[in-house]
Amino acid sequence: MMRLTSPYREYFDSFLDYLTLERNFSVNTRQSYANDLVRYLRYFQELNRPLAEVSLPDIQDFVRKLHAAGLETRSVARNISAIRSLHKFLVRENTLGQNAAENLRQPKPAQHLPTVLSVDETFRLLDAPLTATPPGKYRLRDKALLEFLYATGVRVSELVDLRQGNCYLDSGFARIFGKGSKERLVPVGASAVEWVRRYQRELRLKLSGRESGDYLFLNSRGTKLSRMSAYTIVRRSSVLAGITKKISPHTLRHTFATHLLEGGADLRAVQEMLGHSSIVATQIYTHIDRTFIKEVHKTFHPRG
Repeated sequence: MMRLTSPYREYFDSFLDYLTLERNFSVNTRQSYANDLVRYLRYFQELNRPLAEVSLPDIQDFVRKLHAAGLETRSVARNISAIRSLHKFLVRENTLGQNAAENLRQPKPAQHLPTVLSVDETFRLLDAPLTATPPGKYRLRDKALLEFLYATGVRVSELVDLRQGNCYLDSGFARIFGKGSKERLVPVGASAVEWVRRYQRELRLKLSGRESGDYLFLNSRGTKLSRMSAYTIVRRSSVLAGITKKISPHTLRHTFATHLLEGGADLRAVQEMLGHSSIVATQIYTHIDRTFIKEVHKTFHPRG
């Protein structure tokens, strides 16, 4: 596959430096932008089209090819966001004279409501690590991990990066560092506090070693648990719990938010706990809440 050459390579490198040094984007976000922009710049490099000569119709042709290649609407939208950001940056740096992507429109995203567990399914999932036969070697860690995910609604990246020094269990709070290193305090319920403490006391001390640092959740080698390992724990526990839905750690984030709103929590409070910069991102859970209310009405109303 053709590599980026000058000047496309310089465009790419300087923009990623900007995301790192000025925008303080997370590693995962930078990698997503990098993947999208390599494809974009390589497209015009193969056409032998200088970026200064690229027009809006040219970029729209590229976007149509993304759709034709079968990319989901969300992925196309992310590509467009990366392209617009790149062109805006290059104009600001006086590398390009005009912003050809300025009027590039985002595709209208399809409304997909995320998978959410019922209260019964959630409790079965949380208890699953303790029901395995024979008992799992790391059941205390897995139980504490599931309890913490459901108690706090944190992202899986925030979970695996969590350090013991940022867990104020006596006060029932944890300091979470989210996207763009944004910091927030989230409540940790009594059940999660109990199981995290028990995991720390009875298992983490045995797992910890020279490479453990202060990370809360460790793997069998005593190093920080990976995102994939957290995903595996959730999936394995869902099978043990007899849950047929396809779930991931993010499902517990969705479930956390939905159960709070179903219980009457304020939308702004849920936004704060989730670490959403805009309440628009939180409002999807109001749609889930309305679906729940409709099902209750249908089930219990005499004329439902």
